[in-house]
Amino acid sequence: MASNSWLTLVLLLSAWRESNGLTVDPPEDIVIIDPGHLGHLQITWSLPSSLVNKTECPKLYQLEYFDTYEDTWTAIRTTKRTYSALFDLAKDVRVRLYTLLSGPCTNGTMVKSTSYTEVVQKPPSTGGEDTAAQDFICVYHKMEYMECKWRRNPKMLANAQHSLYFWHKNLEQAQECPKYLMSNGARSGCNFTGITLPDFTDINFCVNGSSPQGPLKPAFVSLQIQNHVKPGITEKLHVQAGPEGQLELHWGRPVGKVPVHCLKWEVDHKQEGQNGKIASEKILTIGMSLTLPPVHDKERNCYRVRSKLHKYCVEKSLWSEWSHLICHPEKNEIVLEPERDMVPVYVYIAVAIIAILVLSLCVGAVLKVRRSRQVKKPDSLLTALFTRNSVVTVAGA
Repeated sequence: MASNSWLTLVLLLSAWRESNGLTVDPPEDIVIIDPGHLGHLQITWSLPSSLVNKTECPKLYQLEYFDTYEDTWTAIRTTKRTYSALFDLAKDVRVRLYTLLSGPCTNGTMVKSTSYTEVVQKPPSTGGEDTAAQDFICVYHKMEYMECKWRRNPKMLANAQHSLYFWHKNLEQAQECPKYLMSNGARSGCNFTGITLPDFTDINFCVNGSSPQGPLKPAFVSLQIQNHVKPGITEKLHVQAGPEGQLELHWGRPVGKVPVHCLKWEVDHKQEGQNGKIASEKILTIGMSLTLPPVHDKERNCYRVRSKLHKYCVEKSLWSEWSHLICHPEKNEIVLEPERDMVPVYVYIAVAIIAILVLSLCVGAVLKVRRSRQVKKPDSLLTALFTRNSVVTVAGA
């Protein structure tokens, strides 16, 4: 709204100053140059032919271009005849130029051309609508390394493959992703570990690709990495009872390179009453400790924390993962994540069943051996007795 009001005011002032009848022509020969910087374009123009001989009069140019990332018009004034701006190359590039003249040619007033020269550059018609990468997102983990991921359109052919290129002002030309992330045999992201990316600087990305049927539709994204930071997990979390029954909760800084003074915290508090009801609340703080009011002896309070960068350091940020849960009073067994704890339970059950089967087989084998021995002993006894009787009979004879 402020920029639109400013433009309206400029137009009214210009119209008032043009009341002396002098007309000024707009610039000519607008050229938009793409140096291969993935949307960072250079705009050049020339002086209107009607002003070539008026060297004694200062000339100023007003450039207006449609910012396709912010979805609004941006206006600048310059004495130069060149300017660089960032555009989403998947959309129309729209540029307008005015001439402003002052000095002895206008009796000391500034006169603006009533008309403008406009150029509209259409995006290239490369690839089908269903072939562009979707849901492109980048995360700067712990301010140590960045990962960017995207999603393939479900209508894409299986043998199509995406490629990622990036550029920032410290690079002469765009570079390809140093290490692709794979998902089911297809590229689904890029890992920038070991690559230095500048903060507070526009970094332009292009995800394009090819398939046996032809090129894929490119997708363009521009971002600044400090606005995509995700802090590490807070590992050190402690709670203790104070001298007057209050609870004192304090924690340590998360792992990584995120400055502590840029962090704000969210504390998730769950309270279990005597009747089994659970009440929850979330507390925001910029400190690394919290003093909570006294609690009833039979109440159990559990806490966990997470962090993100606050607005005084960056425009936006991502929340970290939650820390482990800590409770007061503590219990020997606290089930934090049942879906993960079920795995060892199944293992224990399987081991127990196998042990019972093995034990049953062993017991069965032992019983079988004992029975066979018991059958053999009477046979041997009868044989001995028979042998003795035979000896006695022969001796009597």
